[in-house]
Amino acid sequence: MKTNKILAVAALALALVACNKNSAQQMADASSNVGVSCVPEVLTVICDNVPVTITVDYPAGYFAPESKLAVTPVIVYEGGEAAGPTFHYQGSAVRENNKEISTDGGSVVESFSVPFVEGMKKCYLELRSVASYKDKTITLPSRKVADGVIVTGNDFSVDGYFTFKEDGYQHSVVKTSEGQIHYDVNSSALKGSELSGTSFKNYKDELAELAENDRAKIKDVKIISYASPEGGEEHNAKLSNERSSAAKKAWASVSKNLDAAAPEVQSVGQDWEGFQEAVAKSNIEDKDLILRVLSMYNDPEVRESEIRNMSQIFTELKKEVLPELRRSRFVTEVEYENYSDAELQRLADRKLLYLVDEPAVLRIAATSEDPERKELFYRAAAERFNSQVGRYDLAVLKLSQGSHAVTELYLDQMSNQDDPDVLNARGVVELRRGNFDKAADYFEKADNDCARKNLGIVALSKGDYVAAADKLKGAGDVNEAIANIMCAEYDTAEKALSGNDSAVADYYRAVIAARKGKVQEAKKLLDSACEKDPALREKALKDIEFVAL
Repeated sequence: MKTNKILAVAALALALVACNKNSAQQMADASSNVGVSCVPEVLTVICDNVPVTITVDYPAGYFAPESKLAVTPVIVYEGGEAAGPTFHYQGSAVRENNKEISTDGGSVVESFSVPFVEGMKKCYLELRSVASYKDKTITLPSRKVADGVIVTGNDFSVDGYFTFKEDGYQHSVVKTSEGQIHYDVNSSALKGSELSGTSFKNYKDELAELAENDRAKIKDVKIISYASPEGGEEHNAKLSNERSSAAKKAWASVSKNLDAAAPEVQSVGQDWEGFQEAVAKSNIEDKDLILRVLSMYNDPEVRESEIRNMSQIFTELKKEVLPELRRSRFVTEVEYENYSDAELQRLADRKLLYLVDEPAVLRIAATSEDPERKELFYRAAAERFNSQVGRYDLAVLKLSQGSHAVTELYLDQMSNQDDPDVLNARGVVELRRGNFDKAADYFEKADNDCARKNLGIVALSKGDYVAAADKLKGAGDVNEAIANIMCAEYDTAEKALSGNDSAVADYYRAVIAARKGKVQEAKKLLDSACEKDPALREKALKDIEFVAL
């Protein structure tokens, strides 16, 4: 994107004074008394144009009442010229519709822009004027107004910011195993039927498998013992402690071959929480009445008394609920080491994808270096698991390859078109096509981190460098550096390039050094950039940023 600013009126005053005397030479001699200023002092590309504003101050007596002046600003560059609009001025006695300049003098301000072309990197702006006085016409000497065009603000990348979605693969998985043993009422004796029962037997089998599994590691073991809420709080606390001791012996009998620390033993006592949960899940006809009592009273003795008073209900509780609360729980937290990235790749090579799930297939794609292999496994995830992540990642893979139509095709297949990542990716496609306003609409709707940075690129395209620097903050790339260079925030621009040892980064470090007046440092950095990328030498030779070098 490039932008040029041109304003021309320098030869204006010249012309009039000369016309008054009817002498081109006198006009030229008087030109030094005409004040001319150009903004910017060095032309700058913005949005593929070079905008310019020129102010010309005419002293009194320079413009005769019957004189006219036509001024044309022209950018002269390698390989051609680009003319701006011609501005017409007239004295007070001329009966035309041009801007009038009094014999008392005055100022004229003109703004316009010229489309940027590559040759303008080496150029100058001049004003060409033709003065008329009565029936006499004089072509005035051209007057140079500005040198060169700064293209730094237009060197930003429109590749855009986007990310692949997280594959969700976990390199380690934590699972919990649990077994229970139950006790008779008011007893802490271990029963053979419980030790060989389904719950504890399955738990023992899982422990045996852990002992043989190199990928499994026991992280934590808890033994938690309870008493049913009957018989008094003090009695049940003691009973719960005794059951904890018994449970420790049961654990010792099944953990001989395990690499596990000593278990954490807990004694809960009366299990009112478990009681409430069991009642809520039960088929007891009046369970709502029991739950109401529990909510009304906090005192354990009052609760037990009130429930016992409901004799028929208590009979059902003794049969269905209370036996399940006289228990010890064995809770084991186990960390399983999942397949490594290298192992997943080997499984894929051996066509053993049936051994893995959706996140694993996505992980294979993410860690593949070959783009064709990435595409193969993203497609596999989409087709085998109807994976929305796979479809999106397939779309941005194509986006990274510059296949915009194919990107849109895959994005169209996403079930959630309002997904911020999808909206952002669509915006990047429009950004690359130069449809900045349409891209901005997508980015504003997406409103995620990538979209906010992409709005910074839109701001760069419009020459709004303050907004661009704000939105690109933290990007840590050349775009952020360029925005800050154009805001004259040179230290911030250098920080954005920190850790970047690319040729382009060195080039813009050289720009920063040159703007700071550090000529030797700029030369050193520019040499480094050109050594890394010889193509930058030609760019540097035409870059007005390095005119001091």
